[in-house]
Amino acid sequence: MSSSYVCDLAPAHIRAIAPYQPGKPIAELARELGLAELSIVKLASNENPLGPSPRGLGAAQEALQDAARYPDGSGHELKTALVRQFGVRAEQIVLGSGSNDVLDLAARAFLAPGRSAVYAQHAFAVYALATQAMGAVGIEAPARNYGHDLAAMRAAVREDTRIVFIANPNNPTGTLLSNADLEAFLREMPASVLVVLDEAYTEYLAEESRSRAVEWLARFPNLIVTRTFSKAYGLAGLRVGYALAHAAVADLMNRVRLPFNVTSPALAAAAAALGDTDFLARSYALNAAGRRQLTDGFGQLGLEYLPSYGNFVAVKVGDGMTVFHRLLRKGVIVRPVNNYGMPEYLRVSVGLANENQRFLEALAEALRP
Repeated sequence: MSSSYVCDLAPAHIRAIAPYQPGKPIAELARELGLAELSIVKLASNENPLGPSPRGLGAAQEALQDAARYPDGSGHELKTALVRQFGVRAEQIVLGSGSNDVLDLAARAFLAPGRSAVYAQHAFAVYALATQAMGAVGIEAPARNYGHDLAAMRAAVREDTRIVFIANPNNPTGTLLSNADLEAFLREMPASVLVVLDEAYTEYLAEESRSRAVEWLARFPNLIVTRTFSKAYGLAGLRVGYALAHAAVADLMNRVRLPFNVTSPALAAAAAALGDTDFLARSYALNAAGRRQLTDGFGQLGLEYLPSYGNFVAVKVGDGMTVFHRLLRKGVIVRPVNNYGMPEYLRVSVGLANENQRFLEALAEALRP
């Protein structure tokens, strides 16, 4: 029996999936080019350059002492912290191994062959992957100025549509929808369509732009809000995220959730990090300053960029892949976004001031003929 025959046993929609491509790890580039790891700057994966929340790190280290035991499958400690933070009920919470996991749980609970999901052009690649993995049809609505066009997304909804995915701020473009526009969109959406609002970068928003989505849960039972501890809280390596939804919707998502999908160190770290307001404030301030440093540098280089509300900026460099590889040879890792239909752009994460400067200097050299 040949391996190709065995692979043919998988459904066609699974065989057609193009795997998600993460940012290149530092260790991999070091091996490829013979560079010292400490000489490499990684600004590819929207990680927090300050590292993890100190409170979160301490809680994770303490939890490791009990690593021989399975995690609390109910996530009681973290759910209690989230209830206290957002004023929701524990029954409204779904925990996941990063917010990618809860996005996938929404797809697993509500999508199937014969159903469809809508997402925007240039939006997070996981929406299309989660949809395709369930054998559902993905409908890509055209973007407007590299951001979500809510009118186009509403028009794309069909009778068989069960989910609309919206990233706010959007990755990889950094664009932001207003609370007023989102609330109007929710009012227009049929009750048979779930709106999954992915707010992975919400902690980087200024106070006046902060989401009101949690307040809307009481009025819109078809709303799911997903968030993560990977970005502003600095816990990307521990993989912990969550969804807030109507209790009946959360119940269905929890039915398809794998047992013990979040580890004990991750649960403890997230619960502790949620209350680490000093670290969150420092992360916000560093990001705001670093984003200005990058965009000022792009201006000096005469480069166009997309105004961003996240911890990254998409900058127009011409041939994105060529510049990406030139930067790699200089020990600087950023993210090409040609797979998002943006071949002229690179996405660069905000780093520490010296990392941002190193990138800008390398970029200036990489852009020379």
